[in-house]
Amino acid sequence: MTLVAGIDSSTQSCKVVIRDLVTGATIRSGNAPHPEGTAVDANAWWDALLAAIADAGGLADVAAVSVSAQQHGMVALDAHGLPVHDALLWNDTRSGAAAAELVEELGAEAFASRTGIVPVASFTITKLRWLADARPELAARVAAVALPHDWLTWRLRGFGPELPDLGELTTDHSDASGTGYVTVAGENDRELLGLALRRDVRRVVLPRVLPAGATAGVTAPHPGIPSGIPIGVGCGDNAGAALGLDAGAGDIIVSLGTSGVVTAVTETFVPDSSGTVAGFADATGRRLPLVATMNAARVLDVTARLLGVSYDEFADLALAAPSGSGGLVLRPYFEGERTPNLPDGTATLFGMTSASLTRECVARAAVEGMVCGLADGLDALVAFGAERGRILLIGGAAQNAAVQRVAAEVFAQPITVPEPGEYVASGAAVQAAWALTGERPHWLVAAHEITATARPEVRAAYAATPAQPLRAAG
Repeated sequence: MTLVAGIDSSTQSCKVVIRDLVTGATIRSGNAPHPEGTAVDANAWWDALLAAIADAGGLADVAAVSVSAQQHGMVALDAHGLPVHDALLWNDTRSGAAAAELVEELGAEAFASRTGIVPVASFTITKLRWLADARPELAARVAAVALPHDWLTWRLRGFGPELPDLGELTTDHSDASGTGYVTVAGENDRELLGLALRRDVRRVVLPRVLPAGATAGVTAPHPGIPSGIPIGVGCGDNAGAALGLDAGAGDIIVSLGTSGVVTAVTETFVPDSSGTVAGFADATGRRLPLVATMNAARVLDVTARLLGVSYDEFADLALAAPSGSGGLVLRPYFEGERTPNLPDGTATLFGMTSASLTRECVARAAVEGMVCGLADGLDALVAFGAERGRILLIGGAAQNAAVQRVAAEVFAQPITVPEPGEYVASGAAVQAAWALTGERPHWLVAAHEITATARPEVRAAYAATPAQPLRAAG
């Protein structure tokens, strides 16, 4: 049996899955936690990666490995291969003002057509501008800029402070497409990098963008890791999930984590200068346009806590209410919102009457509000060229029976729910197999389908409410 390993270095933890090359069956797995916070010492990721590999039984019998990781994180290195600052994660918002400045300086349309994205606080380019303005003495020391998966792949190959060959940094198009300084064609754009760092960047190293299926190098010896194992090119987490799901052109992926993500695998690219749709690349040579919402599973968490019930009890309450929640409509912006862009927004419950304000209707309104926001994201993807094909519902909240039923009603089509799994790590394992054999495997993904009667009136009621109600003056 030939084994391949996939690594998912996510915001919360590092996961490792070891799969059979031929069947894709998971043989064993491991995990290790990451520190909390939105700014993290990158060395903690390396320690967690080694711990997760040890928890998975090591890689002594593994033929290839690859790394997928959270997108956008800023790993800025000095000439000695040391981070000049803690890595700023995708959810670190301190660069919000820097994002607005960059858009004003270059223009939203220019950014969208040139890179596929319009800068917001999530993206790497804004974090570099923040560093240049807030810590110019550190920005002056930046000799290379990498993303989390780039840096971990580099470390697996034996590079780091002991061997700081910055020219050996590599990346892939999917992850690089979310930086803000890589073009739609996948080429590093030094003019944009210089705009971010406010200095001459001709000598600053950016990772080489390798093609899909490429090999980044081989492992150096580390605890639990023998030398000479081929390392796949790696990818960003959303692209990794698409690979792990074996998603193809026309597939829509709706991911329900703490936040919500709607992505579409497409053959073509249409820039969105509004910034609603981020025109990322996938890990196969296609595009992976994406819309993100700040409020997904957190909506269920907040409402279940309010009602004092477990998740199963919450689902039972929601399913006991009629479609449309008796007229209740929740705009679920508990943490502000990104789509629509309301960073200071708040949640609002509309339609409260003595008849509608029941535990059952409140539970269902929470689910319907969350799903309607994601349906708006899907509409935005379709408006910019995505095909509306199969909808794959993944993430922790995707296993909630009420969420499945409401999704089928609101999206007005059958919903495919894959079995729970580590799809980002599995996508990295696909890359490992691809690097080893030269062919992308297509492993079977077990799933079931949910059907329900379409309820367009639910979305109509949601659309009729203001995204943010007017506030009284004074």
